[in-house]
Parts: sequence; structure tokens; C-alpha cells
Amino acid sequence: MTAATAHSSPDPSDAIRFEHVSVRFGGVRALDDVSFSVGRGEVHCLAGENGSGKSTLIKVIAGVYQTAPGARMDYFGERVEAPHPALARRKGVAVIWQDLALFPEMTVAENIAFDGLVGAPRLVRYRSIRETARAALAKLGVELDLSAPLRSLPISGRQLVAIARALACDSRLIFMDEPTASLTQAETDHLLAVVRTLSANGVAVVFVSHRLAEVLDISSRVTVLRDGRLVGVYDAQGMTQSRLTELMTGRTFDHSVTARDVGDAPVVVQTSGLTRAGEYADIDLTIRAGEIVGLIGLIGAGRTELAHTLFGMTRAETGTLRIAGQPVSFRSNRDAIAAGVAYVSEDRLSLGLVQPQSIADNTVITTLQQLTGPSGLISETKKAAAVAKGIAEFAIKIGRPEDAVSTLSGGNQQRVVLAKWLATAPKLLILDCPTVGVDVGARDGIYRIARALAESGIAILMISDEVPEVYFNCDRILHMADGRIVAELDPRKVSIAELERAVYA
Repeated sequence: MTAATAHSSPDPSDAIRFEHVSVRFGGVRALDDVSFSVGRGEVHCLAGENGSGKSTLIKVIAGVYQTAPGARMDYFGERVEAPHPALARRKGVAVIWQDLALFPEMTVAENIAFDGLVGAPRLVRYRSIRETARAALAKLGVELDLSAPLRSLPISGRQLVAIARALACDSRLIFMDEPTASLTQAETDHLLAVVRTLSANGVAVVFVSHRLAEVLDISSRVTVLRDGRLVGVYDAQGMTQSRLTELMTGRTFDHSVTARDVGDAPVVVQTSGLTRAGEYADIDLTIRAGEIVGLIGLIGAGRTELAHTLFGMTRAETGTLRIAGQPVSFRSNRDAIAAGVAYVSEDRLSLGLVQPQSIADNTVITTLQQLTGPSGLISETKKAAAVAKGIAEFAIKIGRPEDAVSTLSGGNQQRVVLAKWLATAPKLLILDCPTVGVDVGARDGIYRIARALAESGIAILMISDEVPEVYFNCDRILHMADGRIVAELDPRKVSIAELERAVYA
């Protein structure tokens, strides 16, 4: 397979064509002579690790960032010298970022028609708002309660509202940033069907996602960036996930089953008949020292609810829980931490880290009592040593420890979360969807860390809704559905296709 080469001749079939785009931030070149084009009605994948330049390129096309001199920028066959956000919107460009940028307290209709309200007269015409929203949803072939507050919708419904809002502005090119990161498989399938509908109606879509299987399924071409440079433009047909991973990272990865037999190791966690009404029921769970147990299931299966009980955030109504052979009844997560349980939440941004605080503060937040000196105050010497140890052990790429943790990539933020919990010397480490929003190269690093921690004797519960994640990284896999564990599987004895059929049936 060969990369397509960029050319400068006009093409009436182009939605956009950007050539020789370069962007600098201080001494850092975020984009270096990158060319990118999307055909009208095309579904195109923009792939690359975090920091590869994807977001910078999108913001150039959206008019947020300006390029260095010498770039060529065409929108739907028209040359533009210095695009800005208002101009890009008028040309038909819309960006749906991962956080969606919607208004939870407003209705579905108001969110969809919002851009038409900006600068409008004081008298709001609600009939017009509803007609605009209904027409936009009709283009997607979906129906939503227009009067419902946005906060009442699941994330999949909010995605549809964001897309409808773009269509209400007559957008002809829509960028979707990690649109399926928080969706179940069924919701993902529905969203991909909506994207195909958009394409059939002449709307171009640029898909940015770390889920490589879905981008290869939905896209006709893939543009790969690495370190701010264009690697190439490739046909999606015939491309494999492993080949795309190599192009994105410049490295090869071992996709093989790593399951081991640790049946003789001591039991770290054991539950019997654990039940919490409306969340999970009759959970019998055993995890041994050094074992990685995968807990797979669709969102809503009760996985995270079970994790919250194991971590003391909620209490089971019936059943028993033992840690290292001792019966426990946690009143809070402080009790769980004291018993040797650590929890890496799936919501890294809200629950895993204190975003405005420094990398250093986030790294030591779980062990502050160990860092106090004779005066009862935190010893800066002990703190600096603990921070340096965590950064070194987890190979966290940072500028300075004093920088806000929000300045780090998703993969490095997750390493900070791991560092802070491993500082507590846990017996059980719960990893709840540990690679959400993390690129493929950083994912491999997190999996290697998990295996190394297991080999050191820590019991690990890895919760995921991604079959390959548990299949290639766990010793045993428990399938959870409707609040119950319905099957136990050995990756050495079942194929990944069989596991997918069971989970997504």
C-alpha cells in the first residue's frame, strides 16, 4: 500500500484542501509542512498519537490558529488567505470536540438552534427554534424529545444533538473528536450509521478516534500524522489495525495473549453473594496475587458500581467481602485504602486528578501523611523525592513537576494517576477503563505497567468495554451483564471473535 501524494491542482470534488501548513508555538513546531484534503461527502480518518498535531491541524482549518506564510487553504473550491473562526463557519466547517460544548440546562431544541439565537432580537420565537431543531434531526433520521433538558439525555443522545446543531448551521464538513469514547457498542453502531447518512447526503466527516477498528470501518481514507509531520494518506480498505498502529507510532507492537496460570498464588480479593439492589447481584469474585482479571461488559452492566463497592464508595446490602483473607466492611474509601485497595477511575479528568493542581501535588496526594516532618508540616525534601520516584518509575514525560497536570497528554496523565495510587502500596489495584482517551502508543505503555505490577504481586481488576483490551492483557475474563457475572473465560481457550460475540450479542 502506498501513500497518496498531495498535489496543488484545483479539484472541484474537494471539501477542503490545505497544503504546506506549518505552525509554531514558541520554539516548538506543532505542524511541519503538512497537507490535508477531504472530498465532499467523504468520511476521512485523521490518525495519530496525542501530540502528533491532529488538534492543531483541526484548529487551523477552523480558523483558530494561523499558519506560517506559504500555506495554501481552499474551502469548497475557494481560496482563503487568512481564515478565522467566523469565516470557517460560514464556509460550512464545524468541529464537535470531545466535551461537546453543549448546555445541559437548555432543551434539546435550544441546543440545536443555539447558533441562530446568538445576536438575535430579545423576543425568542420558540416555534422557529423547534422547527429548526426538528429539521436538523430529520436530516439524521432520528427523533428526540425537543423539550427535554439536555442533561436528561445519555451521552449518545448528546452526540446526536451536537451533530444536529452542526447541520442546523448548514455545515458541510464536520470534525468529530473521539465521538465514541463514552459509548456502548450499540450506541457506537448507531452513531456510525448516522455518519454514513451524513456522507450519503454530501456532508464530509473527519473522524478522530483511538478506536482503530471503527475508523477503518467507517472511513474511506486515513491521514496519519506523527510528531507534527505528515506520514501519508492511505486507503482504509486493506489497512489493518496493526499496520495503522505502526504508521502512527513508528513502532511495532506484540498483539498476543499474555494469560498466565496463577492458581497457586494467595487469594487477595474474595466476594460471595455480593449484592446491591439495582446495581449488581450475587457477585462471586476471586482475584489472586499477581493475577490480572478482566471484567468486560457493556456500559450499564454494573461493572463500575461493583468497583465502587470494592473501593468503599458504596456498600453492598448483602454478601461478604474479604481482603487478604480478612472480612471487611468499608465505611468509606479511606477504609478501603487502609486495607490496601487502590482505584483508577474511568473519569480521569474529574475523579482521577485535580486538574488545576501541579503534577507534583497530584502525584503525592494519596500519601501526604507520609511526607510530614517533625513539625507536622509537609517536608519539601520528602515530597520532591516522592515526586521524582513516581515520575521515574512510570516514565512520565513532563516539563516541570510544578506544571499543572492538565498540561500533560492523556497517557501521561494516566501515568500520574497510577503513580499516586502505587505510592500507597496496594494489594488490589482496580483499573476502570484505564485507556479511555489514551492513544495507541500510550496504551501499550499502560498495559506494560499493569503486567509489571502484576508480576510484582499486586492483584489487578481491569474493567473495560473493549474486548481486545482484556483479551490480550488479562489472565482470566469475567463477562458481566445486567448486574451479574454470566461467564468466566480463559483467553488461551477462546478466540477474540468468540468473546466479542458473547459480549456484544
